[in-house]
Amino acid sequence: MDITSGMVSNITSNALNSSAISADQAVYNQIKNAGDNKEQLMKAAQEFESIFITKILSSMEETVDKTGSLFEEKSGGYLDSFRPYMYQQIGHDLASNPNTSFGFAKQIYNQMEKYVK
Repeated sequence: MDITSGMVSNITSNALNSSAISADQAVYNQIKNAGDNKEQLMKAAQEFESIFITKILSSMEETVDKTGSLFEEKSGGYLDSFRPYMYQQIGHDLASNPNTSFGFAKQIYNQMEKYVK
């Protein structure tokens, strides 16, 4: 059986999607098991900020000229496969640290706290 690039792309795509589902489930479980409702609200707000930062980083990366760089388009799909994970981790790290947070999580928490018992 010959392995074509289409088959490899399909396998890679399925693996990335299943790991994304597993990561989302892990985040959901962290929020659910956080304790009381206010703790869960804070975790959810931090995760929202994390996702927002990740989207910002992904969008910024699309605007950068990569000609002649390590991340040049023709460098292969390997770097492209890991870049979303890198941005996700950076987003999570920035959002969960009070010194680097954009402040969205705190604002969301303050707005929603009155609705949580």
